Amino acid sequence: MRQKIVLISCVSQKLPHRAKARDLYVSTLFKLNLKYANSLSPNEIYVLSAKHGLLELERELEPYEQTLNNMRTADIKEWANNVLRQFRSVASLEEAEFIFLAGDKYRKYLLPHIKNAVVPLEGLRIGEQLQRLKDLTA
Repeated sequence: MRQKIVLISCVSQKLPHRAKARDLYVSTLFKLNLKYANSLSPNEIYVLSAKHGLLELERELEPYEQTLNNMRTADIKEWANNVLRQFRSVASLEEAEFIFLAGDKYRKYLLPHIKNAVVPLEGLRIGEQLQRLKDLTA
């Protein structure tokens, strides 16, 4: 059976103290993405962090302020190459199914390297994503 991996992008709203990745990000969008991700019964769920790359949900970390949204293209490409290396240590880019619950900046330089990628909320603005996620997890 194909390995199924869900990727959720980090968000700016975080707890003010050290916490597990699953708890550190406190925005409604992140919480709904996590709830939806769990409903897909994946093998693994990871956070795509602008600072840390591929993060396990149980990993403890300090709050940080970093986003791909204001990074230069060269830096985003470097970030993506690091994340691809991290992907290869947990799954096959040719075999596994990667489900992206992440914005375009977080997917753009990863998708061309992944054979089986799904972007269920593609093309939806944040408000539309929130509504779709509420419907999917109701």
